[in-house]
Amino acid sequence: MRKFMFSGAVWGSLISGYSVLQTTRRGPRDWRLALTWVAWLSTTIVAVGTVVEDDRAVKGKQR
Repeated sequence: MRKFMFSGAVWGSLISGYSVLQTTRRGPRDWRLALTWVAWLSTTIVAVGTVVEDDRAVKGKQR
């Protein structure tokens, strides 16, 4: 869990997720909103995947 808490990519994704949530609550609901959610979701997946891959690389070097 600590590896996710100290990752700048994960923090950036969380902050942008808050922004997307605010846009959803206050902004117009059109095709751009759907693309915004898709972009946020893909960014979050990449951020989490990067942390997981880095952890695997570190564990692989320790063995």
